[in-house]
Amino acid sequence: MADTEAVVVQLGECAEKQDFGVAFSLVKENMAALAKKIRPEGIRDALKKTTKDRLLLSFLDGVDFGVSQLDESLVRLEKLLSFQQGALVLNDTWGLGVVKRLDYFYRRITVDFKTRKGHQFTYAAATDMLERAPDNHILVLRQSDPARVEAMLRDQPGEFVKAVLKSYGDMPIVKLEDVCVSNGFVKAVNWKAFWEKARVELRKDSLVAIPVKRTDPIQLKESAEDYGDSWLTAFSHETDPKLILAAVREYVAQGKFKAVDDASKAKIEERLVFAVTAARKVDDALYARLACLVRDLGFANPPAGEMRDYLWERKRFVKAAATLPAREVGAMVSFLAVDEESKARLYKAIPEMCFTAVSEVVAQFGGESACREAVAEFMRQPKAPATLVTLIVGKYEGFKDWSELPPLITILTHAIALGEGRQGGETLKMQNIVRRLFADTKWLEKVYSWLDEGDQALFFERFQASIAWDPSTHHTIVVRMTRIVPALEAHVVKVEKKKEYARVTSYRSFALKKAEYLKLINEDMPANIKRIEFAKSYGDLSENAEYQYAKDEQRALMQKQTLMQQDLETVKPDDFADASVEEVMPGVSVLISTPDGERTYHVLGEWDNDTELGVLSSKARLAQNMLGKKAGEEFELPGSDGATQFARIVQIMPLPTEIRDWMKLPDGMQI
Repeated sequence: MADTEAVVVQLGECAEKQDFGVAFSLVKENMAALAKKIRPEGIRDALKKTTKDRLLLSFLDGVDFGVSQLDESLVRLEKLLSFQQGALVLNDTWGLGVVKRLDYFYRRITVDFKTRKGHQFTYAAATDMLERAPDNHILVLRQSDPARVEAMLRDQPGEFVKAVLKSYGDMPIVKLEDVCVSNGFVKAVNWKAFWEKARVELRKDSLVAIPVKRTDPIQLKESAEDYGDSWLTAFSHETDPKLILAAVREYVAQGKFKAVDDASKAKIEERLVFAVTAARKVDDALYARLACLVRDLGFANPPAGEMRDYLWERKRFVKAAATLPAREVGAMVSFLAVDEESKARLYKAIPEMCFTAVSEVVAQFGGESACREAVAEFMRQPKAPATLVTLIVGKYEGFKDWSELPPLITILTHAIALGEGRQGGETLKMQNIVRRLFADTKWLEKVYSWLDEGDQALFFERFQASIAWDPSTHHTIVVRMTRIVPALEAHVVKVEKKKEYARVTSYRSFALKKAEYLKLINEDMPANIKRIEFAKSYGDLSENAEYQYAKDEQRALMQKQTLMQQDLETVKPDDFADASVEEVMPGVSVLISTPDGERTYHVLGEWDNDTELGVLSSKARLAQNMLGKKAGEEFELPGSDGATQFARIVQIMPLPTEIRDWMKLPDGMQI
């Protein structure tokens, strides 16, 4: 206690000298002892006696001495003291900011961020949401020395990544991408190329550990691994196959494997055998990685033939390829293809492979006649594999000399079919690539330059006849084709404008919509106003979450009111008494024939819908596809599985009594 009393005496001397800095240091150094004898409020009052600076006094009153633990209050106080005017601060949302003003009266700190000028924080919010930016932080470096940062991005991407990790801490690749893109260091479209270049540099850096999984963090080490006896001992006890793989890869990357002795090689081989066994029937992609590594290092165990048999079994290599990075898919393909028989097995599996695997097979063996003939055979089929079609149309220049392939017009016909309808999974990815190709004018120009006059017209007519592309995109591509080859203008089919129908709905649905509108303006909006007024009573609107939520709700309600009011003024109630059964229109029943059998739908107005009764809104996609069609005509049937199907209209009939009763105005409701 004598020491504590001495500190109290020293604090009194600081009060006489008005020396806040020394007093604050004394309190921090003797915090535990002081807390036992003096209440937090007493420590605050002792510090207040050491200064007359109004800003410091407001800081002392604003860090909750007596409410929070003493150490927490002192940490907050130290933070506030670092937020001087002109100081650079960091916020997780807005990035780097500059402290512009400190207001001791309202206890506010104003900060200018790049995208948010003049943002005010209460003292409590500032200590929670801001950090003083260190001088070596990457955002500070960009502001103080932009040329240096640009040089790193351009010439030393690995060093730039290390600077980001030093600033933000270890993080996964996905998070690293988000930090780099959101802060404007790298454009999203350039990220892949940037990361590949950076990864090559980082692989050679002994102070950086790049994980096998993208979800694991990239780590900066304090010191380089010496790969001596201690490393080998720790490695010999490792049981996680992913960590074993990463450790051996890093060992090889650092050039240590070339000079390793036989005893150490044996330990590494033993761990790889363990890892391969552990990955078996658990992770096929990891198994493939390990198998390729064992092969590359020249180990006899596990036997290469045994590992190949496992990957061939149940076509596990197909599943593995779907999750492996492109560079590792190529390694697996070369590992499997040891003779003509195994290559033939790969060719046979092309329809089941992902795009990356197909690309690797063709890249590695496209110079061999067996591969070319297998690819050509698939392309001659009525429905060619989506991955193969995408590869060939996208890089046709490299396939022009393949005499085995069918004519280009046949390949393009496959591409048009792939672009049609709704797809899923890998096929959807291929469809998107093909659609982007068709929208690329330079690609179209090359394609037309490779076709003779007759095939140019055939390609144009086949695409023009495709009904399952997005209409606006389809029209744009047709126009581009005619500009590339003006003679195609003679082949343009003039499409009649689709008939438009009046915007109507049943009396029932109109009344329900109006009731919903009245509830909105008479109940929901007044209740929201009450919530806003109640939230105001909490004060401090800038930091009042309840008030912000209520205001957000008010904006949503007002937007909904505007839209509903417009709809009620535009859509009219109707009993569909004048509907004709000559064609599908609002107010008729339609019997259709589908691959699964016959169904009946009752097409009504915009707001009408009842799945159990078969009532279909005229705005539903199915109804839109049927409108204007006559009995006997076909239309596209939307499907949940992504495949394009067509249905036929069997009969158009008047609405049955059951549906007309459903349409009537509900009892007690008015229009």
